[in-house]
Amino acid sequence: MISKTYGSSVYGVDASLIEIEVNVLNGKGLFVVGLPDSAIKESEHRVESAVKHYGYVIPRQKVVVNLAPAATKKEGAAFDLPIALSILQSSEQIGARALEDYIILGELSLDGELRPIKGALPIAIEARKQGKKGFILPKENAEEAAIVNNLDVIGVSSLLEAIEFVQGDKEIKPLEIDTRELFDDMLDDYELDFSQVQGQENMKRALEIAAAGGHNVIMIGPPGAGKTMLAKRLATILPSLSLQEALETTKIHSVAGKLGVNNGHLISTRPFRSPHHTISDVALVGGGGVPQPGEISLSHNGVLFLDELPEFKRTVLEVMRQPLEERKVSISRARMSVDFPANFMLIASMNPCPCGYHNHPEKDCTCPPGAVQKYLNKISGPLLDRIDLHVEVTPVSFDQIASLKEAESSNEIRKRVIEAREIQKDRFEKEGLKLHSNAMMPSQVVKKICTLDPLGKNLLKSAMDRLGLSARAYDRILKVARTIADLAGSEKVEAGHIAEAIQFRSLDRESWVEG
Repeated sequence: MISKTYGSSVYGVDASLIEIEVNVLNGKGLFVVGLPDSAIKESEHRVESAVKHYGYVIPRQKVVVNLAPAATKKEGAAFDLPIALSILQSSEQIGARALEDYIILGELSLDGELRPIKGALPIAIEARKQGKKGFILPKENAEEAAIVNNLDVIGVSSLLEAIEFVQGDKEIKPLEIDTRELFDDMLDDYELDFSQVQGQENMKRALEIAAAGGHNVIMIGPPGAGKTMLAKRLATILPSLSLQEALETTKIHSVAGKLGVNNGHLISTRPFRSPHHTISDVALVGGGGVPQPGEISLSHNGVLFLDELPEFKRTVLEVMRQPLEERKVSISRARMSVDFPANFMLIASMNPCPCGYHNHPEKDCTCPPGAVQKYLNKISGPLLDRIDLHVEVTPVSFDQIASLKEAESSNEIRKRVIEAREIQKDRFEKEGLKLHSNAMMPSQVVKKICTLDPLGKNLLKSAMDRLGLSARAYDRILKVARTIADLAGSEKVEAGHIAEAIQFRSLDRESWVEG
């Protein structure tokens, strides 16, 4: 008897249906065909132990398990449960209800208990898209999958419970979650706030501009100036995630297995990722034999913070250039090509020199001649050009630290950021553009939207000549100036907006290196 059920594999951030066929024939041995990886091939031993634990047996005949389509690579131990149920049905040890109506996934332990799987959310989305009745999976993943409405999500804790359900011996009520209510209850639950930061008004202004226009930022300052403290609070002034953005973000973390065993809820706050400078190219950008998202994609719709930027390997930094421009990561393999979304804000920090005290108002720099330029050269010009704001962070004085004056809260700053984003949204809609922020404008749009008066043109020309800025830096200045104008509620980009935007190009100034 041929038994048939369905599982699923995740490629990139989307899932594909996998048909699992099992037939018991004359002969001996269990054969899994259809490009399984090592984890699936080893399922024979896990399935046999789990089945025997509950008093069932693997037939002492030839058992063929076919994973279709055969030309698609499958990976992971999540096929244990559907393979076990299909073998028991094919050998007529259980009389299961129509397994074809469900997607079934779960990794078996040797005693038949189920372990959680990766990618439950994108698989649930695919199950509903394919018109499946439900999704049988480990209980730990049930809340994550139940985010998808109009799908019977059946959480089971063991192979025995799954057998009882498919035979109709046990009724399990599908888990239901009101996604909108869940999302609203969890929205913007941040522990950090800008009200906790005394002083640094110039840096707060720079981060407000960055948040309002979606611009990338690099902070340059001595140790202890507060660069990390400020970076960690950037996400708190960004506009709240929409439900669609939350689903996109949760899908990526689900595929990467980053949601946690008992935290299968929707991600409702913007991600903040801060990888160590020893990170590899693959860990940052994503990849592997079966491509997995890296830190760049895990930062989608949020913030990627690279502390001590010059300490990262040059090759690691250079692979970021394409994602920064295209807002996606494309990974190609011989048998597949996948895209991971990567629409993130980059915020980086660095010391001004190896000792950390170049341009310090009180301490002397002890670096030898040429060390500052050599240190800065660790970051390529093309990468720096893709960072809109270069901001110097100076140490906070004692009077500022001891001040009892209450600093502006993240909520107050966020209100201005949201107003500026709404202005941008309306402008792009009128132009028929599918853009969300000023930072996303291509060159042709910048020329059309960021028109300058003669005074502004002369000011920008003078800065370009004096600083030796590239054409890409020219566009960056115009984008930042447009955001400053939006924060001010101005329809036109005026000379004052250009002047403020130019001051946020610290690393382009020769005087900065010379001290």
